[in-house]
Amino acid sequence: QVQLVESGGGLAQPGGSLSLSCAASGFTFSNYAMSWARQAPGKGLEWVSGIYSDGSATYYADSVKGRFTISRDNAKNTLYLQMNSLKPEDSALYYCAKDKRSRPNTIPTHITEYDYWGQGTQVTVSS
Repeated sequence: QVQLVESGGGLAQPGGSLSLSCAASGFTFSNYAMSWARQAPGKGLEWVSGIYSDGSATYYADSVKGRFTISRDNAKNTLYLQMNSLKPEDSALYYCAKDKRSRPNTIPTHITEYDYWGQGTQVTVSS
Protein backbone atom coordinates (compact mmCIF):
# COMPACT_ATOMS: atom_id res chain seq x y z
CA GLN A 1 0.00 0.00 0.00
CA VAL A 2 1.05 3.59 -0.57
CA GLN A 3 2.83 5.17 2.34
CA LEU A 4 4.24 8.67 2.71
CA VAL A 5 6.14 9.45 5.89
CA GLU A 6 7.33 13.00 6.58
CA SER A 7 10.10 13.91 8.96
CA GLY A 8 12.30 16.86 9.85
CA GLY A 9 9.88 19.36 11.28
CA GLY A 10 10.51 21.24 14.48
CA LEU A 11 11.07 24.66 15.97
CA ALA A 12 13.04 27.34 14.18
CA GLN A 13 13.67 31.00 14.81
CA PRO A 14 12.56 33.60 12.28
CA GLY A 15 15.19 33.73 9.58
CA GLY A 16 16.25 30.20 10.32
CA SER A 17 16.12 27.01 8.27
CA LEU A 18 14.57 23.57 8.41
CA SER A 19 14.75 20.61 6.07
CA LEU A 20 11.84 18.22 5.57
CA SER A 21 11.92 14.74 4.07
CA CYS A 22 9.19 12.44 2.82
CA ALA A 23 9.90 8.74 2.43
CA ALA A 24 7.61 7.11 -0.12
CA SER A 25 6.75 3.45 -0.60
CA GLY A 26 4.11 1.25 -2.21
CA PHE A 27 4.19 2.82 -5.67
CA THR A 28 6.65 3.66 -8.45
CA PHE A 29 7.86 6.95 -7.04
CA SER A 30 9.63 8.08 -10.22
CA ASN A 31 6.36 7.98 -12.19
CA TYR A 32 4.53 10.63 -10.16
CA ALA A 33 4.75 14.33 -9.55
CA MET A 34 4.95 15.12 -5.86
CA SER A 35 4.10 18.17 -3.84
CA TRP A 36 4.27 19.70 -0.42
CA ALA A 37 1.25 21.37 1.14
CA ARG A 38 0.66 22.93 4.54
CA GLN A 39 -2.13 23.73 6.93
CA ALA A 40 -1.89 26.41 9.57
CA PRO A 41 -4.21 26.39 12.58
CA GLY A 42 -7.68 27.56 11.60
CA LYS A 43 -6.81 27.74 7.90
CA GLY A 44 -7.32 25.54 4.87
CA LEU A 45 -4.81 23.30 3.19
CA GLU A 46 -2.41 25.33 1.02
CA TRP A 47 -0.33 23.94 -1.85
CA VAL A 48 3.29 25.03 -1.32
CA SER A 49 5.54 23.46 -3.93
CA GLY A 50 5.65 20.69 -6.52
CA ILE A 51 8.19 18.82 -8.60
CA TYR A 52 7.97 16.88 -11.85
CA SER A 53 8.18 13.10 -11.68
CA ASP A 54 11.71 13.21 -13.11
CA GLY A 55 12.71 16.22 -11.04
CA SER A 56 13.37 18.40 -14.07
CA ALA A 57 11.05 21.23 -13.05
CA THR A 58 9.81 22.75 -9.81
CA TYR A 59 7.09 25.21 -8.92
CA TYR A 60 6.35 27.26 -5.84
CA ALA A 61 3.56 29.25 -4.30
CA ASP A 62 4.31 32.97 -4.28
CA SER A 63 4.42 32.91 -0.48
CA VAL A 64 7.51 30.69 -0.44
CA LYS A 65 9.21 31.46 -3.76
CA GLY A 66 12.88 32.26 -3.30
CA ARG A 67 12.96 30.81 0.21
CA PHE A 68 11.97 27.15 -0.19
CA THR A 69 13.54 24.52 -2.45
CA ILE A 70 11.88 21.25 -3.37
CA SER A 71 13.87 18.30 -4.63
CA ARG A 72 13.61 14.55 -4.96
CA ASP A 73 15.85 11.51 -5.13
CA ASN A 74 14.09 8.88 -7.21
CA ALA A 75 16.73 6.28 -6.37
CA LYS A 76 15.88 6.70 -2.69
CA ASN A 77 12.12 7.25 -3.15
CA THR A 78 12.41 10.44 -1.13
CA LEU A 79 11.04 13.96 -1.49
CA TYR A 80 12.65 16.94 0.22
CA LEU A 81 11.81 20.51 1.13
CA GLN A 82 14.57 22.89 2.19
CA MET A 83 13.08 25.90 3.96
CA ASN A 84 15.23 28.99 4.47
CA SER A 85 14.51 32.49 5.75
CA LEU A 86 11.60 31.13 7.71
CA LYS A 87 8.84 33.44 8.86
CA PRO A 88 6.29 33.00 11.66
CA GLU A 89 3.58 32.69 8.99
CA ASP A 90 5.32 29.53 7.72
CA SER A 91 4.24 27.76 10.90
CA ALA A 92 1.97 24.89 9.90
CA LEU A 93 1.60 21.16 9.58
CA TYR A 94 3.46 20.20 6.40
CA TYR A 95 2.34 17.29 4.24
CA CYS A 96 3.81 15.56 1.24
CA ALA A 97 1.36 14.36 -1.38
CA LYS A 98 1.32 12.09 -4.44
CA ASP A 99 -0.29 13.11 -7.74
CA LYS A 100 -3.30 10.88 -8.36
CA ARG A 101 -2.28 10.34 -11.99
CA SER A 102 1.01 9.35 -13.55
CA ARG A 103 1.59 12.25 -15.96
CA PRO A 104 4.93 13.60 -17.10
CA ASN A 105 5.76 17.30 -17.22
CA THR A 106 2.88 18.30 -15.00
CA ILE A 107 2.56 19.61 -11.47
CA PRO A 108 -1.02 19.96 -10.27
CA THR A 109 -1.46 22.85 -7.91
CA HIS A 110 -4.93 22.02 -6.65
CA ILE A 111 -5.00 19.74 -3.64
CA THR A 112 -7.84 17.67 -5.09
CA GLU A 113 -5.38 16.33 -7.68
CA TYR A 114 -3.49 14.42 -4.97
CA ASP A 115 -4.68 11.05 -3.70
CA TYR A 116 -2.25 10.09 -0.94
CA TRP A 117 -0.93 12.23 1.89
CA GLY A 118 1.48 11.68 4.71
CA GLN A 119 0.63 12.18 8.35
CA GLY A 120 2.30 15.59 8.39
CA THR A 121 5.22 17.10 10.26
CA GLN A 122 4.89 20.23 12.39
CA VAL A 123 6.92 23.32 11.62
CA THR A 124 6.89 26.13 14.15
CA VAL A 125 8.69 29.41 13.55
CA SER A 126 8.95 31.51 16.66
CA SER A 127 11.47 33.49 18.66
